[in-house]
Amino acid sequence: MSAHNSIPDQTCDLAVIGMGVMGRSIALNMADHGHTVAIYDLSNDAVDRVPRENPPESFAETGGGIVPCRSVSDVARALKKPRAALVLVPAGRPTDGALDSLAEVFEQGDVLIDGGNAFWRDTACRAEAMKAKGIGFVGCGVSGGEEGARFGPSLMPGGDREAYERIRPIWEAIAAKVDAKTGKPIEGAEPRKPISAEGADTCCAYIGPEGAGHFVKMVHNGIEYADLHLIAAAYALMRHGAGFEPARISEVFSRWDQGPLDSYLVEITADILQQTDPRTGVPFVDVVLDRAGQKGTGRWTSAESLEFGVPAPTIAEAVFARAVSAIKEERVRASSILPGPSGSFDADPEAFVNDLERALLASKITAYAQGFALIRAASEDRGWNVDFGALAGIWRGGCIIRARLLEDIRAAYARDAALPSLLLDPGFVDEFTGAQDGWRRTIAHAARLGVPAPGLSSALAYYDAYRRERVPADLIQAQRDYFGAHTYERVAAPPGRQFHHN
Repeated sequence: MSAHNSIPDQTCDLAVIGMGVMGRSIALNMADHGHTVAIYDLSNDAVDRVPRENPPESFAETGGGIVPCRSVSDVARALKKPRAALVLVPAGRPTDGALDSLAEVFEQGDVLIDGGNAFWRDTACRAEAMKAKGIGFVGCGVSGGEEGARFGPSLMPGGDREAYERIRPIWEAIAAKVDAKTGKPIEGAEPRKPISAEGADTCCAYIGPEGAGHFVKMVHNGIEYADLHLIAAAYALMRHGAGFEPARISEVFSRWDQGPLDSYLVEITADILQQTDPRTGVPFVDVVLDRAGQKGTGRWTSAESLEFGVPAPTIAEAVFARAVSAIKEERVRASSILPGPSGSFDADPEAFVNDLERALLASKITAYAQGFALIRAASEDRGWNVDFGALAGIWRGGCIIRARLLEDIRAAYARDAALPSLLLDPGFVDEFTGAQDGWRRTIAHAARLGVPAPGLSSALAYYDAYRRERVPADLIQAQRDYFGAHTYERVAAPPGRQFHHN
């Protein structure tokens, strides 16, 4: 019997296209929740691997299953109607190719979902193209990496609302769960034993039409860039400024993880700094080359902040820091040529660490404020009507930036859904009041010791600019009017009225 004829007709609840790490993991997640999933990949070996490692009898208790397919036609035959397929392949041409192939065998009323890291403007165009064919289209941000995809990711669907409603029960089932009272992630899922917590909040919410889902996933990644950079700057200040060894820094991060800085990224940082390299016996972090990679979403966030005219300097500094790390050979050469400061660390270590903790938390809040301000600008410009409290809520679990701080952000928007900036929330105002002296001392230490901490310093500069009634743009406008007759507005004149001074 041919592979084509062995595919049972209309028995699968959903298809997953692309059997890389994410596709394979999320397909198994669905099967664990009792769904029968058709899988397809251009590589037959990748398709065959999944049922080989997860035979049908292993899903006996869940009622789910995996159905391997050899073509998109097989996928179409295997799916119940209206059909739904999730595409998890590299962004760009591979995604276009997969969507186009599926569209050829799908019918009006069927649903296609792009779960990759697509650029949101591409998603908006794809949504229009599919709408013309009568096919529902959902652009869904997926965060959490392999572990999240397997046992509960954070899901950010956008696009056709009606199309999303058809897949919503599956999406809400497979997403991460958090305790409704505390906002803490509920963990402990295992293969064939998904989280079962009645009354828990699910980390999935409809974001808005067209490219809204992928836009917020892009900003999520931009915040992730900032978060990683800020944590690395704190590490650098302790290691290269104060002279702490990695094991001692690990203890600091472990302690921080028990307080307001409690987060996935702080937790794994503490673990990383405990590790030794099995080959050399030295701290593991010392054998990792200091050249960071990036896949582009941080750059997209920075570019879109410029496009929408929303300042997001801390996110941009994180992107630039990775770019500086990439020029390793130049930095090696410069290290023997360019002089640094002559000062040495002379602060009380405990007081220094306490200041650094507050500086890191204040900077993280500022980075989140920049990200949410960018989402607000796009939502207002595109008419998405994003629910910021719900968005913060679905980032509390499953995703890379999950943190205690997100429960505070969710609560801030619950108090005031129209809050123009997180910096203005009373709870965060109190945090800045208590943190700013230590924040400023931390930046001073970094400058005096020659330890680069552009994220920490840009966050403070953003805070200082935002809190000032008057900034030196008055002089800039005067200069522009002087050399280019660009005109200016007067303090006492109606807004928008332009003047020129010869």
